[in-house]
Amino acid sequence: MTFRIYDTMTRGLVEFQPKDPGVVRMYNCGPTVYSSPTIGNFRSFLMADLLRRHLEARGFTVHQVMNITDVGHLTEDDIEQGEDKLVAAARRERVDPFEIARRYEKEFFEALEILHFRKAEEYPRATEHIAEMIEMIQGLLDKGHAYRVGGNVYFDEESFAGFGKLSHKNLDELLEGARVAVNEEKKDPRDFALWKTDEKHLMQWDAPWGRGFPGWHIECSAMSRKYLGDELDIHTGGEDNIFPHHECEIAQSESFTGKKPFVRYWVHCRHLLVEGKKMSKSLGNYYTIQDLVREGWTGREIRVALGRVHYRQPVNFTKESLAEARKGLQRIHEARARLLRIAKGLEEAGEEALGPRLENAREEFGKALDEDLNISAAMAVLFELVSLVNRSKPSRRGAEEALALFRAFEDWTGMVGEEPEVQSDEEGFVWMADAEDPKRSEVLGLAKERAMAKAKKDYQRADEIRDQLARMGYRLVDTAEGIRIEKV
Repeated sequence: MTFRIYDTMTRGLVEFQPKDPGVVRMYNCGPTVYSSPTIGNFRSFLMADLLRRHLEARGFTVHQVMNITDVGHLTEDDIEQGEDKLVAAARRERVDPFEIARRYEKEFFEALEILHFRKAEEYPRATEHIAEMIEMIQGLLDKGHAYRVGGNVYFDEESFAGFGKLSHKNLDELLEGARVAVNEEKKDPRDFALWKTDEKHLMQWDAPWGRGFPGWHIECSAMSRKYLGDELDIHTGGEDNIFPHHECEIAQSESFTGKKPFVRYWVHCRHLLVEGKKMSKSLGNYYTIQDLVREGWTGREIRVALGRVHYRQPVNFTKESLAEARKGLQRIHEARARLLRIAKGLEEAGEEALGPRLENAREEFGKALDEDLNISAAMAVLFELVSLVNRSKPSRRGAEEALALFRAFEDWTGMVGEEPEVQSDEEGFVWMADAEDPKRSEVLGLAKERAMAKAKKDYQRADEIRDQLARMGYRLVDTAEGIRIEKV
């Protein structure tokens, strides 16, 4: 097995080899908690979750850290160009900025659960790591990589020869990218803030240079170093993080530690489009995860719609893509339900041994993800497996082996869904849908009412209930063992 990943620094596919064999230190740029997390925020997070799942499926131990940005220069690299978004939200809503941060942080964690994320080892908050940032800033001053102007501290980019090596920008592009029209304090327009003082800022801490707050870039360098050490194996983010954020992280981290590289592999995700356009409230294509759940979409459907396209390709998120995800997940669910009935002796088994074909599917699925997380190719293998199940007559053992493979694919990607459950009650009803289905009590009640109507020969009422259940997405199947309730 060889896992290859596209490295932004070298601009090519490279064989992944962590610094320490079998152990991966991975840092993911996380959310900025000044508003409800949108579906656009989650594309890079989902890529990171898939990357972790694949590494673990291949036997690596993954130490995953995702930061929570709850302070800093969040609109531009320097506060001269715009107000910190979190502070702006606090002023607008007339509440404490910490209250804003905790509120939207809570929404972020709720969305992670909805989308079936694996929990990271740490979710450090920037506001709880000011001491680590001050330590790094002082170290950069001591080593001549930073300078003070009053209470402000700036990184001296001329002191770091490799600036621009991640984004592959030349000097003119770096000057243009600095986005600072006039700041006479700086030696060079490219220099970025490590610490700022501003009496109007709502979030401030004591530091040797004056009471103030950290720059955006220093946060990730300080937190990644605390939890993962001086050298990381993987650092992920959206393509908009490449410059200036990740470029600045490299400069300050390598200048402080004296160790290179700061990161062995840089992995970046392309932007998300919604209905073919950039997401915007004015265009009516602005969605949060919770918005879509309120519309009736499930977390698994949202995950598939967001994650079905290779991370280095732009993805167009539409309601049609959600509907396609729902249809595909239903196909998987129905195939698994049939296998489960065979495995449980509720449906007649055949004589086909699926072993070799299942093993081939597992191998092809892994190969797809080994090649730069090619999720599109992996999902194609998954649906070939569904077709194989649908056209075969597996033995009981074959059904059990196929069910185990579906479980493995779900564990590998989080995009297959939970296995249906077979649960019988004392009245002979066999529930073949999700055990936590919120409609379960209502559906069972209607099924029992239909059974009573049939017993009384009230076939009109029985047919009405059958049709009502069909509209709700369920069907009843009469079998010798009882009445089976399936999710369509």
